[in-house]
Amino acid sequence: MTKPGQPGAIKADILVISPHPDDAEFGTSGSVARWVNEGKTVVYVVCTGGEKGTDDPGVDPDHLRETRKKEQRKAAGLLGVKEVVFLDYEDQALEDTPEFRRDIVRCIRRYRPETLISADPYRRYIWHRDHRITGQVVLDAAFPYARDHLSYPELLEEGLMPHKVKEILMWASEDPNYFSDITETFETKLAALRCHDSQVGGRDFSTMEKWLRKRAEDAAREQDFTLAEAFHRAEILW
Repeated sequence: MTKPGQPGAIKADILVISPHPDDAEFGTSGSVARWVNEGKTVVYVVCTGGEKGTDDPGVDPDHLRETRKKEQRKAAGLLGVKEVVFLDYEDQALEDTPEFRRDIVRCIRRYRPETLISADPYRRYIWHRDHRITGQVVLDAAFPYARDHLSYPELLEEGLMPHKVKEILMWASEDPNYFSDITETFETKLAALRCHDSQVGGRDFSTMEKWLRKRAEDAAREQDFTLAEAFHRAEILW
């Protein structure tokens, strides 16, 4: 299999860049399921292993990291995601560094998507810092770094040519302007979330389902469909 950063990768229509395993399932999995059903190729990039995502003091972080990777692969397989890339950064330790940005640029140039999806970095007040950092780095990586050939010239040596993304969708936005119909794929979204047993297995899933359905109904309130995922959409025009 081609490794991250090497030429010869599959071409993705949509590249989803997630801070932790399970974030994409909460933020965009209903849309991912619909897009896959429509014939689009979706690839996941997961920035951290999520090894600190527990309130159990007896859990070994290394074991949890591997568990969460397995859960993410299972969820992605259920949704029809073509490939999952793990960048293996430390959970709760993401920083806006040139190295992290280069890794995201590498993935963008490798998979050459038209659409990028990630967490909105501009959500105010209470927001996981890894989400905030990931979203900002994704925006910067897409424009201008992935586009400009003099940005990270070492990637040219890897055979990775510049790529211009057409649009970016940011989940959990306080300024949504794009609403994706998940009426027919909401149950698939729930099934994908159930794959993350280390995160949702100890909870009353019926309560979570009600919360997710209410959120999807609210997002679709002014649309001509019943359930939606909401994003802030930005086009890259130049």
